[in-house]
Formats: sequence, structure tokens, C-alpha cells
Amino acid sequence: MKTLYILRHAKSSWDDHSLADFERPLNSRGLKAAPFVGSLMKERGFSPTAIVSSPAMRAKQTAELVREATGIENDIVFNEHIYEASVGTLVSIISDLDNEVVFAMLVGHNPGAEGLVYYLTGEVAPMPTAALVVIELNIDSWTKLDGGSGKLKQVIRPKDEMP
Repeated sequence: MKTLYILRHAKSSWDDHSLADFERPLNSRGLKAAPFVGSLMKERGFSPTAIVSSPAMRAKQTAELVREATGIENDIVFNEHIYEASVGTLVSIISDLDNEVVFAMLVGHNPGAEGLVYYLTGEVAPMPTAALVVIELNIDSWTKLDGGSGKLKQVIRPKDEMP
């Protein structure tokens, strides 16, 4: 049994139109939502031992803020293939995880994040910015990750949880 956390990056800024999409940072709402999600993860005992993130600025900042808020000390691995990835590419990235890892988190973008949830669980789970999905996988090796191998356990949307 493995657990995959899929986190969509927090809300990004569109203030500086000279920035490429890849370079857009989090806006003030995103800077609050990311650590909030991290605090919820800590509170609920979600502790990924592997974190793989898109290196796009908004995803990178989200991953770092969530890691800080949870107190997780593991390094974040940045994989440029997550940016604008297809579901097949995301599955390939996850399949390459070390099998010693039981709890992993992927930090990325839509539509890939929602597509991956649907592929793994057969369920539609809208993922606004900073949404976290928890999927329990009925596999003993990441290389066996396949369509329908997961069960959607929880969807956390900061907008629904924040006071």
C-alpha cells in the first residue's frame, strides 16, 4: 500500500506581465494558502517522505511553504517534466520513485493534477489552487502505478477550510 498526495500550486500573481508563465510567483492569497495547507497536513498526520515538484516559481514556492509548515525535513526534488505534463508523464515520474518511499507528494499544475486523480481513481475531483488530494494506492511498488489503482481518500480545498 502506498499513499500519494497531489498538491496543486497555490494562487499565483499576474501583476507583472513581463514574466514568463514559468516565472510567475505566488500572490498574497497563495502565500497564505500554501502554509495553511501545510498546517492542515501536519494536523492530520500527512507526512510525505518524498516531495517531487515542478520547478515553476509558483509550484516551487508552494512546495517550500508547505514543507516548512509541516516540519518535513526531506529535500524537495524539482523535476522540470512536471510543468505542463500529461498524465502519462506524471505517472512515469511517480513510477520512478524509490520503493522505500511509502508516502509521496507531487506538487504541480492543472490540468495534469486533476487528470492524474481521475486516471488513478476514476473520480473527478476539482482542484482549485492549493488543493490537496490524498490517494491510497493498492500497489506495493511505484512501478505498478496504473489507472484505477487508487482510491480517493480526501480532498482538501483551502477555500473550504480557511476561517
